[in-house]
Amino acid sequence: MFPSTILGRSYLLFMLVLAVGVFAQHEWQARDAFDEIKIQFDKVNADNCPIQHHSDLFMPIDAVSHHPDIKEVNVNPVFPNRTALLHLQNMALTRSFFWSYILQSRFIRPAINDTYDPGMMYYFLSTVADVSSNPSINASAVYFSPNSSYSSSYRGFFNKTFPRFGPRTFRLDDFNDPIHLQKISTWNTFDVQDLGAHHPDSISKDYSHDLYKINEWYRAWLPDNVEGRHDTKITYQVEIRYANNTNETFTFHGPPGAEENPGPIKFTRPYFDCGRSNKWLVAAVVPIADIYPRHTQFRHIEYPKYTAVSVLEMDFERIDINQCPLGEGNKGPNHFADTARCKKETTECEPLHGWGFRRGGYQCRCKPGFRLPNVVRRPYLGEIVERASAEQYYNEYDCLSIGWIQKLPIQWEKAPYHVRQKYLDMHSEYRNYTTGSRSLHSEHINIDQVLKFIHGVNYRTCKNFHPQDLILRGDVSFGAKEQFENEAKMAVRLANFISAFLQISDPNEVYSGKRVADKPLTEDQMIGETLAIMMGDSKVWSASTLWERNKFTNRTYFAPYAYKTELNTRKYKVEDLARINKTHDLYTEKKYFKFLKQRWNTNFDDLETFYMKIKLRHNETGEYQQKYEHYPNSYRAASIKHGYWTQPQFDCNGYVKKWLVTYAVPFFGWDSLKVKLEFKGVVAVSMDMMQLDINQCPDWYYEPNAYKGTHKCDEKSSYCVPIMGRGYETGGYKCECLQGYEYPFEDLITYYDGQLVEAEYQNIVADKETRYDMFKCRLAGASGLQSALGLVIALIGLTLTMLYRFS
Repeated sequence: MFPSTILGRSYLLFMLVLAVGVFAQHEWQARDAFDEIKIQFDKVNADNCPIQHHSDLFMPIDAVSHHPDIKEVNVNPVFPNRTALLHLQNMALTRSFFWSYILQSRFIRPAINDTYDPGMMYYFLSTVADVSSNPSINASAVYFSPNSSYSSSYRGFFNKTFPRFGPRTFRLDDFNDPIHLQKISTWNTFDVQDLGAHHPDSISKDYSHDLYKINEWYRAWLPDNVEGRHDTKITYQVEIRYANNTNETFTFHGPPGAEENPGPIKFTRPYFDCGRSNKWLVAAVVPIADIYPRHTQFRHIEYPKYTAVSVLEMDFERIDINQCPLGEGNKGPNHFADTARCKKETTECEPLHGWGFRRGGYQCRCKPGFRLPNVVRRPYLGEIVERASAEQYYNEYDCLSIGWIQKLPIQWEKAPYHVRQKYLDMHSEYRNYTTGSRSLHSEHINIDQVLKFIHGVNYRTCKNFHPQDLILRGDVSFGAKEQFENEAKMAVRLANFISAFLQISDPNEVYSGKRVADKPLTEDQMIGETLAIMMGDSKVWSASTLWERNKFTNRTYFAPYAYKTELNTRKYKVEDLARINKTHDLYTEKKYFKFLKQRWNTNFDDLETFYMKIKLRHNETGEYQQKYEHYPNSYRAASIKHGYWTQPQFDCNGYVKKWLVTYAVPFFGWDSLKVKLEFKGVVAVSMDMMQLDINQCPDWYYEPNAYKGTHKCDEKSSYCVPIMGRGYETGGYKCECLQGYEYPFEDLITYYDGQLVEAEYQNIVADKETRYDMFKCRLAGASGLQSALGLVIALIGLTLTMLYRFS
């Protein structure tokens, strides 16, 4: 009994010491705004959300800071920690443009006693494609106002509306799904529902009612009670040229313009998606316009109004937070401002991307006038600082004061002959170089001459060059896969939708009751989808949907090509490339079309498989949901890795006269016997290469970057770090000091700016006044060593003097 008592007391003492150590480790961290949001985040779950107070289901609007501003997208760079949010709003905007266009496209076609509107399956598969093609987007929906949704899915339903219609798709965690025997989460399973299918008396299930707690996305734009003037909805113009050379100028009403206040996109507060996905979500909401009511025979009472909203959502916990203090780069509102643990006396906070909703997504850099200790290589990582004990925190993570700070030079002088020759030897491509298009074919390219040639090609001068000179090397557009990833996802989304529709929807299928199958895809739908990509994403200058021969209904060739000729415009153009029927100019002869057709001609094993669990409305009025006849079902489609990136090309005879980088991705459907898949065509988007950021910093030998290693940093004392937002120009980097070195000048920054370095090097080349030789970092502590050396010499001198006098 005695030994067990001793053992028990020892165990209790050990646990007490352990608990005190663990809880005391972070006692220096006071409770802050992050803790408040984290408590609320953990407080609500699927079990208790129905009984939670309404306010507990929403977080403050500034819990997500730095929403992308559509007014500044083409002015200021969007940093990596907000590219997913930018794509979320671009996708919502794209869907709004499409639905607004297709709902009003009936005015292009002759009046008939039927509706041209898409069927229900078109809506469902459209929302599925929004989610399946975008890993960062977890839900997509279209919510119609009461009695505003027309449909072709029911027989005898002309000019009638659904009481409610809300097709919505969200991504399921299929780890335990019986479909996947491997028990591996693929994130490729989707729950598809019509949230307008409920009993009329169940007002708590009515997404337009106030008792539907989380419908802030609905109230953002709806109901749209138009008062006074009826021309309050902005218009967009599309000039269409069909394959038979007939023209159509179609003007339709759409979401508000980017220049209007407020703009077209509204973000909701982070909310708990109670009873649906049961996650904390953030939604981007854009209104959908239509001419309402329809077919009254009295045009003066048919006016444009917002009849629906496009809502795309992503997980709140995947959005990066900014814990740095408010300042020029962090103006707020930001709920998490100043929750970083950087020591403000010697360091300053810089946010990092990829951390999501958790602490530590920042680094602590040294302030101007301070440097890192010699044993520290990089700025202090926030995640490490957050985990530190009190003793570690108070004794470490400081920067050291720089002993002797120099003034920036005022008087510039020409570099001495030997200095100039030294720097020209370091970059020998500036001694003997070629100009024009030949500058790209040198072993060591002169980046300034290459850019001079590229910028010199425009719609006036392109005729002066050989066609081969207007197709650049692929490594000149290095970085396009990352910087134009969002635009590529737009093409993947449309390819996914067409693949899903061709494989899931059968126009010959017969259902019980009045429900009828969706009709085949129409020309207007494909023109609208292609046009919406370009209208919703300002970086896309042209988009096209190229169908293989005899694969589109009742057409031998069909290829809608949408483009714009200026950046900020409301006027767009669409050409059916089938109009051009010369053999060598036919769109099926394009290099990327032939490549993808050959690659996907027979083997489809590498395609992604997407599973759907679709629930439809019971009848026209909704009543309740019922499983789709094919439940669950699936389709196969390409992902972003299955696409093809072209070389930059300037098409002097094309519609968009710019250096374009094109991304193309295939789509698939069943063959005529519905036995196996076959290649049906390609979706392509083209972006302006001039919007890319050049990376001049060193990289691995296998990275296909034509400009790597062309920076002008002093490699003995500094290293190159790329900077975003500088565009297709030199100087998109900064020269940071290496470990053991310090920035010697009195300045507001602690590095040498690449644009300044490049400009001063050009002065070296031109033999002008320059200060390039001063762009070096100083050995850390050298000033202190110099002072100490002076004291030692003085002490030795004094000792010798004393010895001489007393000897």
